[in-house]
Amino acid sequence: MLPKHSKMPAIKDSHIVKIAVEFVNDTQMYPQLIEFDQRQPLSAIIQNLCSTWGILDAENYALQFDGITYVTEKNRHEVKNGTVLKLRFSPSKTTNDILDKLKRGTHDEKVAVLKELQVLSADNTFALEFIKEQGLSLIIDLIEESKSEDRLLEYALCSFVQLMEHGTISWDILEHSFIMHNVAFITGSSKPEIIQSALSILENIVQSSNKYALVEKEITLETLLKLLRDAARTQVQQNAIALLNALFIKADDVKRRVLATTLGSKQYRSVINSVITPTMGAEMAHQLYVLQTLTLGLLEQRMKTPMDVQDQDAQDKIKELRRIAFEADGIDPDVTARRQHGSSYSSHYKKLGFKCDINPAQDFFETPPGTLALDCMIYFARNYTQNYTKVVHENSCRADEHECPFGRTSIELVKVLCDIFRIGESPSEQGQEFYPMFFTHDHPFEEFFCICIVVLNKTWKDMRATTEDFVKVFSVVREQIVRSIVGRPASLEDFKSKIHTFTYNTITSLRQQERTSREECESTASAIVSLKEKITPEIRALIKEQRLGYLIVGTRFCKYSGGKRERDKYWYVRLSPNHKVIHYGDCDEKTVPTLEELSNKLAVIDIRQMLVGKECPHMKEMRSKKASTPLGFSLVPESSEQTTLDFIAPDEATFNYWTDGINALLGQPMASKQQEEDFETLLSMEIKLRLLDTEGVDISKDPPAIPPEPENYDFCFDS
Repeated sequence: MLPKHSKMPAIKDSHIVKIAVEFVNDTQMYPQLIEFDQRQPLSAIIQNLCSTWGILDAENYALQFDGITYVTEKNRHEVKNGTVLKLRFSPSKTTNDILDKLKRGTHDEKVAVLKELQVLSADNTFALEFIKEQGLSLIIDLIEESKSEDRLLEYALCSFVQLMEHGTISWDILEHSFIMHNVAFITGSSKPEIIQSALSILENIVQSSNKYALVEKEITLETLLKLLRDAARTQVQQNAIALLNALFIKADDVKRRVLATTLGSKQYRSVINSVITPTMGAEMAHQLYVLQTLTLGLLEQRMKTPMDVQDQDAQDKIKELRRIAFEADGIDPDVTARRQHGSSYSSHYKKLGFKCDINPAQDFFETPPGTLALDCMIYFARNYTQNYTKVVHENSCRADEHECPFGRTSIELVKVLCDIFRIGESPSEQGQEFYPMFFTHDHPFEEFFCICIVVLNKTWKDMRATTEDFVKVFSVVREQIVRSIVGRPASLEDFKSKIHTFTYNTITSLRQQERTSREECESTASAIVSLKEKITPEIRALIKEQRLGYLIVGTRFCKYSGGKRERDKYWYVRLSPNHKVIHYGDCDEKTVPTLEELSNKLAVIDIRQMLVGKECPHMKEMRSKKASTPLGFSLVPESSEQTTLDFIAPDEATFNYWTDGINALLGQPMASKQQEEDFETLLSMEIKLRLLDTEGVDISKDPPAIPPEPENYDFCFDS
């Protein structure tokens, strides 16, 4: 029973939050501190606010979160304790005012409302109202009627892009004249803001309209590359590459190859390389990654095409490989071979390292790498004849079993390279892993092969390998390549220099170090096991502290809508220093907002659970896009009336850190692979530090035996 004078604790109403509301239209009115009841209709809340301020036409007003996003019945759950809302004219009232000014206002008035429109258009609620009242058609008319490159055109184009990005209107509605106006803006405008918006519009037309052929006809590669070279703004360069990628994707195979050939020429490569800088943003990196994936993707057809024994060109290439390899001192290899073997060249093909020396064409039946392997081999023979003949003769003339079969290893190497660079895979929505070296040559993949085949031959010799060691050799070669491209070499020469540092002995040493470290961590000695058990809680606590610290610093996430990434739209999320509240809100690509600037909040205590992967509600839309599976997770609030807070991490490390941190906040175990790796690394380091004094001492698996008791305990001590 309760004590006699005790009182029942007050029951907290979870539906009521305390907020502040400012009146936008009159700064003289003091803000109101109110209790926002989630069960009360928004119209009633607005009516009460207007009554307090003496506003009569409450139906013309609405609430906003941040001056951009209107509060609606769908998103009202985002209103949390401490939120500051703004009372301003409703979307309907604002739309009517803007349309009236655009129809009957002066030039300056039109510029002013268009400047306001480009901000308001980012909100879906306003955009729907504006489009419903035929505002989009009016904007299109303004763009087509514009005679000069003034601010009116700049804001009109930006507003149009914002309105269309909500996806409620099809890009097919655009007429020929509007498209041609945007083409003219690109080729004739000198204002970066206008060019930027026009490029974005044309990119969307190519991607999402049946009129993409018109853009393809009017926009030349020379025009886009001129923009890349002369543009004063990175955003213009970024949009130019995005349009180039869109045209590349829509083009047929013949046009793609023409584009790739043109881009591979020296004068155009230098333009592409000019936009690759250490300070470029994530979106620029993504567009370059897409361009690289598309150009390398042209190799897919050859990679998946087995050699046709009736293909005379392929047969001629095989014969050319033989002629180049064995042509010396003016002796015709054909005559020599005929004298020794009649009409057969099987001995030459055997020395070239083909599995089927009777008919080498059969070696190219497997896909991948198909006929792409033959293309790389003949490129090596024609362009690096000295290295080619050296590789072939060094191995074909050896009398032992350690010869490196050029044909077989070349085919396997091309297969490995196709796997490393994911030839044939479609660009992912978030990919940013591009390699500048692939933009420095007109045949980058073939050049890359030429470097690697020489390294492979040297590694084979260093390992004194035989054909039985084929798999082991390629395990080392693959590691040499992967380790060498980690730092994104700026050129093929840089890659060549780097891979030569990863010799077989270096790889062996690195593997031994990693193995030794792992073995030490996995030691089963009882003393080490006891030490592990003792320090494990400390390590777990340290990892938890790091994860929570990472959440406090916060992360910038890309925005997605309808399963599609929204270009140049981001939101930032961070944990409060007291670990009680998650703050989030919109941000740009570079700025790191403070806690005070993040207006939206989610209390940790209000989180019921975290969902990851396929369990997340927003992952259904992502899977339907047939792209690589993004790293998604969702926070599910306690209240069923609130929607989940959905994330898509930019990389695996961010995904692991955030899921670990959320689990730690919820009192759940941190279960990511990264957490286990961090734990093993820190545990290994800590054990090594604590065992420094025992360096050189053999720590046996079992503790030493207890010596037998002495015959008596009559010990004598000399004073």
